[in-house]
Amino acid sequence: MTLRIHNTLTRALENFSPLEPGHVRMYVCGMTVYDLCHLGHARSMVAFDVVQRWLRASGYRVTYVRNITDIDDKIIKRSLENGETVRGLTDRMIDALHQDADALGIERPTHEPRAMDYVPQMLTMIGTLRDKGLAYQASNGDVNYAVRKFPGYGKLSGKSLDELQAGERVAVDDGKQDPLDFVLWKSAKTSEPDEVKWASPFGAGRPGWHIECSAMSCEMLGQSFDIHGGGADLQFPHHENEIAQSEGANGKPMAGVWMHNGFINVDNEKMSKSLGNFFTIRDVLKEFDAETVRFFVVRSHYRSQLNYSDVHLNDARGALKRLYTALGTVTPDEVTIDWAEPHAARFKAAMDEDFGTPEAVAVLFELASDVNRTRSTQTAGLLKALGGVLGLLQDDPQAFAQAGAEVNEDVIQAQIAARAAAKAAKNFAEADRIRQALIAEGIVLKDSPTGTTWERG
Repeated sequence: MTLRIHNTLTRALENFSPLEPGHVRMYVCGMTVYDLCHLGHARSMVAFDVVQRWLRASGYRVTYVRNITDIDDKIIKRSLENGETVRGLTDRMIDALHQDADALGIERPTHEPRAMDYVPQMLTMIGTLRDKGLAYQASNGDVNYAVRKFPGYGKLSGKSLDELQAGERVAVDDGKQDPLDFVLWKSAKTSEPDEVKWASPFGAGRPGWHIECSAMSCEMLGQSFDIHGGGADLQFPHHENEIAQSEGANGKPMAGVWMHNGFINVDNEKMSKSLGNFFTIRDVLKEFDAETVRFFVVRSHYRSQLNYSDVHLNDARGALKRLYTALGTVTPDEVTIDWAEPHAARFKAAMDEDFGTPEAVAVLFELASDVNRTRSTQTAGLLKALGGVLGLLQDDPQAFAQAGAEVNEDVIQAQIAARAAAKAAKNFAEADRIRQALIAEGIVLKDSPTGTTWERG
């Protein structure tokens, strides 16, 4: 079966074939690092982590680029508020980003370019756009893109120029020839620190937001590449502007396939820092283990809207626990996936249809039921191997059962020993009291012929 991907540009499922046989080049817009990442960022990172994992599992070599925006109005504002350098702030936030992503089992991209390191490439592209008549310098010193001079503007969002409004991060300025024009190069301001000012043919200044991705993707993946991804909120204006810049400068299609993941919503509104309705990844990980958070994201299709609540996270943990319980009944064999095996074939068919993780996860539950029924170590091995394709089920089942519980292991073991002593003395009331006290603390005891273990309730 051929991999099919929903292309935002054509609004259709298309058979996927990379420009270079056997090699997929993918660029995904990353974080603006002025604060900690929230669950909305996790949704995008996990979604495209699954994409690159499936591409590799399908036999492709993948060059995956996910950029970091380390120069931006919000970053400058936050650094000044904190009394620290822009570099100091962004280094600190990038470290935090890596910690959060690693906790969620997100594999590092092949390349993670920082915008500040690619200003020369941005200036070269801006110069090309100016020479082609697609950019002009305004009276305030900014260099703007002349949107109405690019015939294809609006093709990604599917709107006419008259329907479109100036971008969220672009303030309409009197120096613009048209309100839709967007900034490529921002003239230096006296109020901004010297570390965010670069010399250029247009005067001292710094790049606008959109130009960084056009310049970095071209530098690292070429003028045309296979997949460009990001959150649905980036479709307009950011990705629309990237197309105008890249195709205006290079005269070639920027990306063959455009992919956009859905939002995580809170009370039917997109989770975002601007709305103040966000939950940082690390705050959520104080309440829920990381694999539960990943499973919460993975079991929904990447293009769907995802509603966040503790109820949904608890449900995700309960479902994931059922899979781990099956793996805890037998020792899984080491399995090399045979994609012709019926379960594996259904898993592959699901993933080949626009990365259909809900159907793929359903196959995992079918396998778990088979393991519970047959106690087959081979079936358990296949369950674990297919789970690994999604970045799941690689932990020890007992470790997962105990994950997320902020408890003192020595205290629990002492309580288990005290309960065993009470049972030996036929003091069953005391034994029951100990069990109930642990349950009240979120600890559930499991008795078996080999002894008593505990897990998080």
